[in-house]
Amino acid sequence: MSKISTSDFQKGMFIKFREEPYQIVEFKHVNPGKGSAFVRTKLKALKSDKVLEFTYKSGETVEEIPIFVKEMQYLYKDKEGFTFMNNKTYEQLNLPEIIVGNFKNYIKEGQIYQILIHNDLAVGMRYPKKVNLEVIEADDGARGNTVTGAKKVVVIETGAKVTVPLFIKKGDIIAIDPESGNYLERSGK
Repeated sequence: MSKISTSDFQKGMFIKFREEPYQIVEFKHVNPGKGSAFVRTKLKALKSDKVLEFTYKSGETVEEIPIFVKEMQYLYKDKEGFTFMNNKTYEQLNLPEIIVGNFKNYIKEGQIYQILIHNDLAVGMRYPKKVNLEVIEADDGARGNTVTGAKKVVVIETGAKVTVPLFIKKGDIIAIDPESGNYLERSGK
């Protein structure tokens, strides 16, 4: 593991902070008229997904953590967590629910996801910007109920509920932003 200076910070870089792996989400070099320069950062904990702000003195060094990305297929969920398998080596990893976070509502068996590995341990997961899932339960929109922006709640194949426009029907494939849980578009049938 190498030491890096705050001047080497890049968005997406992984560092050790309070003995835990964190990812730099945002950073800004600040040079006030009086006093020393500093770097204001937003750090995301890989294990808990919590984001915190921390200010480093300019030129301070931190430890960069080597993180490897493995593409793995999601198999199933049990009381231990979410089980993924490397399709080349058949190695299996278990991610605790705290690492998967709210993405648990949109994770689909058989899909390939990017798992972040540090010291042979799964420490995080890269979430796709959007997921396409089938609507399995949807009420018909009432005739005449076409006020602009009218919405209804549907159930998708993972069991999660999503608010969508009235024209969405059972069997439609919809795109969802897994970070916010918001409907993006209808992407097929």
